[in-house]
Amino acid sequence: MSTIRGARERARIEVTAAIKDEARKQLAEEGAAKLSLRAVARELGMVSSALYRYFPSRDDLLTALIVDAFDAIGAVAERAAGERAGVLPPAERWIAVACAVREWGLAHPHEYALIYGSPVPGYIAPMDTVGPASRVGLVFIDIVRAAFRAEDLAVPALAPELRSDAERMASEFAPDVPPAAVAALVAAWAQLFGLISFELFGQFNRVVEAREPLFRQAAGELARSVGLRAVETADTALPAGVLPTEYG
Repeated sequence: MSTIRGARERARIEVTAAIKDEARKQLAEEGAAKLSLRAVARELGMVSSALYRYFPSRDDLLTALIVDAFDAIGAVAERAAGERAGVLPPAERWIAVACAVREWGLAHPHEYALIYGSPVPGYIAPMDTVGPASRVGLVFIDIVRAAFRAEDLAVPALAPELRSDAERMASEFAPDVPPAAVAALVAAWAQLFGLISFELFGQFNRVVEAREPLFRQAAGELARSVGLRAVETADTALPAGVLPTEYG
C-alpha cells in the first residue's frame, strides 16, 4: 500500500510541476492577467476538471507561481549572503546580494514581473505569500543587524515625523536594529527594486548603457544610506562616522 501511495505522490508532484511550467509559459506569452486554467489544461492534454484537482482556481495557481518566484529570488539572496559571510565587510555583502537579486530578475523577467510588476486585476494575495516575499528583505536586515552588533553601523538620521513609523517597523521586522536604520533600509530596499524594474521594463533604454556599473554604484550608495561603512581604499577613503552608543 505504501508503494502505491508513494507512486501517487510522485505522480502528483510531477503533474503539479508540469502545470506550473505551462502556466509560466503563458505568463511569458500572455501575461498574468490572461492566465487561464482551461488553456493550461488544453496545452497539457488534460480535461479542466482534472486540473482543478490540483489548483481549484486561477488564483490558487497564481499564488503557487508567486510563492515559487519569491522563494527562488529569496534563495538567491540568501546564498549570496551566506557565501560571503565572514569574508566580505557588510557593505560589500550588501552589494553582492543586490547584484545577485538583479541577475535573477534579468534571467527571469516574467517571474520578476509577476511579483514586482503591476498587480493582477482581481487577485488578492493570501497570507501564504508573506513569508516568501520577506526573504530578500530579511537578508538585508541580517546584514545591517550584524554590522550593528559589531558596532560597525553609522546609524542614519531620522526625521522626527518618521519616528513613529520607524519604531513600528523596527518592532515588526527587526526589534534589535535601530529604528532609524530600519526606516532607511526599507527605503533602500524599495530603491534597489526600482532600479531593477527600470532596467527590466525598459525605462533605461536610450538612457543608460552601463547598467551593471550603475546598479553596483547605486547599491553601494544605498548601503551607505542605511549606515554600512564603505570599504576604504587608498584612492577613496570615506569618513568613518560615529559609532552608535544607543538606538537611533
